[in-house]
Amino acid sequence: MAALDTLLRRQDLWRGQPSGLPSETAVPTGFPVLDRELPGGGWPAGALSEVLSGREGIGELQLVLPALARLTRAGQRVAWLAPPHLPYAPALAAAGVVLDLLTVVRAPGRRDALWAAEQALRSHAFHALLAWPQRPGYPELRRLAVAAEGGPAFVLLFRPQAAAGASSPARLRLALEASPQPAAQGSLAVHILKRRGAPARAPLRIVIGRPVHVVGGVAPAADRVAGASARACAA
Repeated sequence: MAALDTLLRRQDLWRGQPSGLPSETAVPTGFPVLDRELPGGGWPAGALSEVLSGREGIGELQLVLPALARLTRAGQRVAWLAPPHLPYAPALAAAGVVLDLLTVVRAPGRRDALWAAEQALRSHAFHALLAWPQRPGYPELRRLAVAAEGGPAFVLLFRPQAAAGASSPARLRLALEASPQPAAQGSLAVHILKRRGAPARAPLRIVIGRPVHVVGGVAPAADRVAGASARACAA
C-alpha cells in the first residue's frame, strides 16, 4: 500500500476517472447528448481537441456554434485560424455569435499558422481557438497542446478523416459522419475516438439542424470579413 500511495502522489501520472465526473474545466457544447459523454461536460478548456470528417460542410461548424455563441455572449473572444473558406457572418450572427468578438487570422503557411496559434494561446486573450491546420506533424500538434495547457481556451482542430489513424496528443478526438438517410438530414453520427475515461461504446446521433455553409472557396479577405462585422488579423 505504501508503494501505491507513493505512485499516486507522482505528478507525471494521470489518474483515470469515469467519464461522467466533472474532472476538468469544459465549455458545454450545447448538445446534452454529447455533453453527457464528455469529461467535464463539454469541450475541454486548456487542451487540444480534434474534429475529423471525410468532407467539409456536413455540419462540423454547427457542432461548435452553440459554444461560440455562449462564450461571445459572455464577452469572451474567439479566434478562427486559417479557415479554408470565408466565414459567413450572417449565419454566425443568426446562431448567436457576437461578431465583434470574433477574430479571423490569416496565415500564408504552416509555420505562420503554428506561430499565430501559439501566440494566441499564450496571450490568454481568447477562450476558443478554431484552426484548420495543413497536414500537421506530431511535434507541431504537441506544441499546440503545450501552448493550450493552463490557458482558458478550448482549442479545436478540424482535420480530415484520414488523420484518425495517426497519433495525436489531443485530449478529445471526434469523428463525424453525415446521416446517409434523407429523412435524417440535419443530423450527425459522432464517434468519440478518444477521451479521458472509459471508451465510448457506440456513436452518438446528434440533431444539428441546417448545416452552416461557407461562401466560395477562397481564403478570407480582411476587407470582406470586416465588412461583415468580423475583424480579421494578418498573422
